[in-house]
Amino acid sequence: MGMWSTVGRSLTRRPDNVLVRHLRNQVAATSEGVQLALALVRDEVGLDDARGRMAVIEHRGDEHRSATVNRLATAFANPIDREDLFRLSRSIDDVLDNLHDFVRELALFEVVPDPRLIGVLGAIADALGDLDAAITMIAVDPTAIREASLAVRKNEVRRRYQEELAAALSEPIGPHTLKTRELLRRLDVVGLRLGEAADALADGAMKRSH
Repeated sequence: MGMWSTVGRSLTRRPDNVLVRHLRNQVAATSEGVQLALALVRDEVGLDDARGRMAVIEHRGDEHRSATVNRLATAFANPIDREDLFRLSRSIDDVLDNLHDFVRELALFEVVPDPRLIGVLGAIADALGDLDAAITMIAVDPTAIREASLAVRKNEVRRRYQEELAAALSEPIGPHTLKTRELLRRLDVVGLRLGEAADALADGAMKRSH
């Protein structure tokens, strides 16, 4: 009986490679959004062009999110519980939504280019790379998911946000400073959503380890 129980647990923990691909596609679309935001704050792309391209990227991300949810509805075997994978997908979607809002606010506030935002966006790009690596572990080595998700949780977004906010507030307070503060706060929210994605992965891995 014990042998069949072990075999049964092993069978129910086989990864769904299609689902992993959908999740990674979500991350890829989100990473594309970060690169577009970076190009905008570096004055490498115009505001109108950036807004149009971000709308396309967000739509693509929504399609990948829909594919993920549909796959979750039919999948029955994964190393991570369905509810945690759903949380992960939703958090990735929230990251892209906030990046879309960031680009929209940049256009509304008319503060580009702004070098203060580059470091925070770079930290977001790095964290998304770590998240993609962690999601890959679902199919490659489920036992490494917790450690990989920890790298995402330890992202540098909050630290860079605090440093840039402190520097901005050390200058005379004016409209530009207030706008920059709001934009930095938006990026800090992105970092929080990335942390939630990491938590979803770690929680799911913890449940399956018992």
